[in-house]
Amino acid sequence: MPLFPDRPRLSQEEIEKRLAAFGKRCREIFDRVSPELIKDHYDWAIMIEPDSGDYFIARDPKVAFQKAREKHPTADILEMRLNETGTCGRI
Repeated sequence: MPLFPDRPRLSQEEIEKRLAAFGKRCREIFDRVSPELIKDHYDWAIMIEPDSGDYFIARDPKVAFQKAREKHPTADILEMRLNETGTCGRI
C-alpha cells in the first residue's frame, strides 16, 4: 500500500526523467564553481541545492550536509566531491 494513496504514482520513466533533470542541474552548478574551489579545497565535499543554486563545502561531508540542511531543510541535495570528476568514492 502506498504511503500517500491520494497522490498519483509516478511511472518509473517519469522518476528517471526527474532524477536526470535534477542531476543535470546540479552538474551545471558543479561545473561552474568547481574549477576555482578545487584549487584550495581539493577532495572536499560539496552539497548542491539546484533550485537556489546554493552549494556548501566542508572537508567532512556530514558538516557540508548539515550546512545545506540548515538553509534548505526539505530540499533535495546532491553530494559531490571537489575533484576532476565530482565522484565521491571508488567502485
